[in-house]
Amino acid sequence: MERTDKLLAMLPQGTAALLHNASNIFYLSAYTGEGLLLVASGIRAVITDFRYVEAAQKQCPGFTVHSIRAGVSHVQVAAQLLREAGITRLAIEDNIITVRQMKEIEAAMPGVTFEPLDFKVEALREVKDDDEMSRIERACDITCQAFEYICGFIAPGRTEREVQLALDYKMLALGAQGMAFSTIVAAGENGSLPHAVPGDRVIELGDMVTMDFGAKVDGYCADMTRTVAVGKPSDKMRKIYDIVLHAQEAAQAAIAPGLKCCDIDAVARNIIAEEGYGECFGHSTGHGVGIDIHEEPRVSSRCDKLLVPGHIITIEPGIYVPGLGGVRIENTCAVTETGGRPLCGASKELRIL
Repeated sequence: MERTDKLLAMLPQGTAALLHNASNIFYLSAYTGEGLLLVASGIRAVITDFRYVEAAQKQCPGFTVHSIRAGVSHVQVAAQLLREAGITRLAIEDNIITVRQMKEIEAAMPGVTFEPLDFKVEALREVKDDDEMSRIERACDITCQAFEYICGFIAPGRTEREVQLALDYKMLALGAQGMAFSTIVAAGENGSLPHAVPGDRVIELGDMVTMDFGAKVDGYCADMTRTVAVGKPSDKMRKIYDIVLHAQEAAQAAIAPGLKCCDIDAVARNIIAEEGYGECFGHSTGHGVGIDIHEEPRVSSRCDKLLVPGHIITIEPGIYVPGLGGVRIENTCAVTETGGRPLCGASKELRIL
C-alpha cells in the first residue's frame, strides 16, 4: 500500500489531508521543495510555484503538480481542488498550523469541516521500511568514515570550529547531501554543555573533546557522538568515560521488540545514578531518527511506547560536570526481531590522540 493510501485509511472516509510540514511532504511524495501537499481520494497534488515545478514533476511521479499564479495562494489552489472533488472534510497539521495560516484556510474554504491530523503521518514515519533503513545505514557509514578521518586531524592548537569545519567537509566529500544537524564540537570544560556551539576554544593537551554529528543521505539522517582524549586524560575524566560507556553499552544491549522506551532509558540512567552522577545526566537516553534528526519514539523516562522492529533509535547517555567537562557516547541503532543492531560501527573505546 502506498504511503498516501495508508494515511487516508487512517482518516474518516471522504476526508482529505493538507500537509504543510516539509518532512511529512517528503515522506509522502519525495518532494523536497516549498509548497503544500493535498491528498484525498482521487487527489495527489503538489502545490508549489514556478521555481519548483520542474523539480516536483521529476521527484513526484503519480502526483499532479499545480503552480500558483499571481493573486492566487497555495491554500486557494487547494480549496479549488477540494471544491472540484466535492470534498468538505479536511485534516490539517494542527501541531504546526499558526493562527494566521488557519484564518487563511478558513477564509478560502467556507463550508469545509476541519479536523486535526493528530500526528498521523509522524506515526507512519516511526517504523522504517527497507529503503529507509538502507538510506540511514549509508548515512551512518559516511558518519563513521568521517570520524576516523577527524581523529587524525584533531591536535593541540586546533580550535573547536576548525574541527567542526573539517568534519562537515569530510562528510560532504564522502557523499553526504548535507549535515543531519549542526555539528557539535566541545573541548575541555565546554563538554559540560550538551549542545555546545563550536567556537574559538583551542584544544589543549589533556582535553576531552566531544563530537556529536551526522551525515544526511537521500533525505535521511545519521546521529553519532564520540568523545576522544587529546593526550592522557585526568583520572576523573577517564572514570566518567568508563561509566558512560558502560551505560551506553548496557542500554544498547537491552534493546528488544516489545520493551518500553522508558525501560531502555532506565538501564542507562540507573547505571549513571549508581555511580553518583545522576544529577549530571539531565536529557533522555535517546530518540527516533529518520527524515528528521529527532523523531518518535523518544527513549525517555516519560515514554511508554513499545519498541517494534523497524524503529531506528539512538542510545546516547552522558555525564556533564560544569567547570570540568563532559562525556557523551551515542550510536544509532535499528530495532530488529531479535534485538538491537548498531548502525554506527566506529569503536566506542576511548581514543587517546
